[in-house]
Amino acid sequence: MTARRGLLFVIAAPSGTGKTTVCRAVVARDPGIVFSVSHTTRPPRPGERAGVDYHFVSEAEFERMVAAGGFLEHARYSGNLYGTSWAAIEKPLAAGIDVLLEIETEGARQVRERRSDGRLIFLLPPSLRELEARLCGRGTDDAEEVARRLEIARREFGAAGLFEAFVVNQQLEQAVGDLLEVIGLFRRGDRDALPERFRLPAVRARIDPTLAGWL
Repeated sequence: MTARRGLLFVIAAPSGTGKTTVCRAVVARDPGIVFSVSHTTRPPRPGERAGVDYHFVSEAEFERMVAAGGFLEHARYSGNLYGTSWAAIEKPLAAGIDVLLEIETEGARQVRERRSDGRLIFLLPPSLRELEARLCGRGTDDAEEVARRLEIARREFGAAGLFEAFVVNQQLEQAVGDLLEVIGLFRRGDRDALPERFRLPAVRARIDPTLAGWL
């Protein structure tokens, strides 16, 4: 009997949607999935730990890894480089452990092109006003940076067609439960059984009309 290979779950969302909080809660509750630790050239934020939150590297080191073909996906976002190394996902997948990859939409596009087995899930805020409030509430960005991230978010929402399932992060516990439900369905191979509330038409009807128009 062939051993089960792990599944790759890709969770993407614009900055400020709360994807890190949601993803860490999912990993804490599901022993069958591990969190992929990405590389980045941005400096650590208060409380972040090297090797746990990110692998923090210089731009020169990051570019060296790109040249060596070390990344499944990588992209520049708001002036910094981010990427997922092949090493970060291959070992757990080969051991039959599922991997949760939290990235931006450009990275998700690259995963779609390079890994047909990846399951892509888009996390959405309930409204643009809420997204802006979350970005401002973090206290890590000035007004100019918040405006830049909102403009980037507008472009990212336009990539919704890449994704198979959609979860709205209006209330944390509900979003975590919804994501766990979607992961469970994909594990069982029940992609066609995905409830309508996780599909794009139903999600458009539940969120802010302006945001819905960007999807």
